[in-house]
Amino acid sequence: MRRRLLTGALGGALVLAVAAGCGIPDRSEVQIEQRGPAAETNWSLGRGTEPPTREASGSDAEAFVRNFLAAAAGEPDRAYERVKRFIATSERSGLPEKQGSEVALSVVRLTDDPVIEPDVDSMKVTISVQQVGLLRTNGMLVPPVATESTYEFRLVSAGPVGDEDAGYYVSDPPNVLLLSDDALRRFYQAEAIYFWNSDRTRLVPDQRYLSSAVPAERRVSEVIRWLTAGPSEWLRVGVSGLPDRTEMINNATGSDGRWEVNLDMPGADERRLEQLGTQLAWSLRELHGTVEVKILNQSRKVINLEEQRRLNPLDLIDVNARRYCVYEGAIHSLTVAGEAAGSVPVAPEVNRSIVSAGLRRVDTDVLAAVVVAGEDGRQRLAVGRGGGAVETLTTGPTRYAAMSRPVWIRSDGTRPAGLVVADGRLYRFDDQAATRQVQLGLPGRVSAVAAALDGHRLALIVDGALHVATINWEGGVPTVGPARRLVSSLTGATAVDWSAANRLLVAGSAGRPAIYEVSVDGALETPLREDTGSQVDHLAAYPATPERSPLAGSFMYEANGVAYRSNPFERINREQVQDVTPPPAGVRPGNPTAPVFLY
Repeated sequence: MRRRLLTGALGGALVLAVAAGCGIPDRSEVQIEQRGPAAETNWSLGRGTEPPTREASGSDAEAFVRNFLAAAAGEPDRAYERVKRFIATSERSGLPEKQGSEVALSVVRLTDDPVIEPDVDSMKVTISVQQVGLLRTNGMLVPPVATESTYEFRLVSAGPVGDEDAGYYVSDPPNVLLLSDDALRRFYQAEAIYFWNSDRTRLVPDQRYLSSAVPAERRVSEVIRWLTAGPSEWLRVGVSGLPDRTEMINNATGSDGRWEVNLDMPGADERRLEQLGTQLAWSLRELHGTVEVKILNQSRKVINLEEQRRLNPLDLIDVNARRYCVYEGAIHSLTVAGEAAGSVPVAPEVNRSIVSAGLRRVDTDVLAAVVVAGEDGRQRLAVGRGGGAVETLTTGPTRYAAMSRPVWIRSDGTRPAGLVVADGRLYRFDDQAATRQVQLGLPGRVSAVAAALDGHRLALIVDGALHVATINWEGGVPTVGPARRLVSSLTGATAVDWSAANRLLVAGSAGRPAIYEVSVDGALETPLREDTGSQVDHLAAYPATPERSPLAGSFMYEANGVAYRSNPFERINREQVQDVTPPPAGVRPGNPTAPVFLY
């Protein structure tokens, strides 16, 4: 980000008395080249944090601007009050005030440092932004409504001429409540809540934002309000909300590990209450103890949160994951940093002419979907299932010029299914390698697809832009719902995978080829590799889950025909590829490519 800050003297200021406040730390650059994706946030972090006051920045104009872009954070019913404290008294009425659920914050990402230029009796401020989304009072971040790429306003002195410590006020303010993505990260916690899929057999995560200013005793109430409000719009095709007209009667009460919740919930039979208990247990993951659910003041169920989570695990994943790659047309095991080598999941007789692979464990079996290249260079999909290793691959009849790494979709059915991109279109495939095009409902060329562990959410790259969509499994056949495009500072996205329940790894360009971790709604970005040297064409992650694994948060990628790993970032060498024959003298060895995890 290029710094552009001009300062100058101020005259003719307003003199106003305001209350004192506290400051926030100076902004610091993120240094994370040697770690993996960020862990999912939890209840214990950042509670009680209030946004900065007007006085916190003193005479630092740029700090004042950044604090102004954080002022709306916190309890929604006081957002206008906090922002107006930053605005000159005579101009506060110029900010149209909304009430209740109509309060919404326009989340923006600064694309450059604020430009602050001296004027006759004020400073002119220009901020260049990317519209990220609209944060509603129910904690949901919806796609942006505003289209402005710049906002302009002025700073006037809050004290007499020469009193530089008095700080500033905003003049000619924007007519919306702005919240920077940096403030969203500082003053909110991104929380996962859970809804049942359409046939109520598996939980699917959604994301909400809880203000750090919300007191501990209200956290249970906030989560229940989120659940009664229903899932995010893009998820609605594939998940089920609570019964219509479900409402909370007053706030949840209790503390010290025991809570009471009173609901009006039509059709609240034993099965529905058991399902609600599982939703609450995982949506309140960091809480322990019990929640007593009452329906119209009558006690109906007591939920032991820890026991409910134990009996209803989320995304079961093999904690003994293994790394693999393609070397000279065959799948081989990889060993890095002393990790144990895995047995090759494909028998030698069919382990040839392979370009990339999607591997998955199902009970005691291994699913393998591989892209194989013919002598003419065109590619086909081959699929197989086996115990220790896949002995036979069924090859699909259709040839394509190029195919992505295939991915398996977790399914409750007996017949496995997966997705692959071929020649710019998305296809689903079955255990016989038969491909059928998936209609996405949006124009453009698809270049990559990744499936979440829950089996109901996808990440897609279409025309270089990142999208998410829901899978509906009605009738046992996966259909993809409307896609939501995510706003990102990365351009020209080339590869994607899921790094956690509500986090994505995305490769694209940030001036240079880079890999970012991006929240499932696009609001929060963390650069993990700020310069990969070349375009990343292949990305594979081992997602972080409640089960602990040494590989959690690790990922591998390929750029310019060379494979790399994270934690720490280093090239994957031929010596780390197992069971290969050294090349003859004078022959240059090949590079391991298309790295992938088996779990």
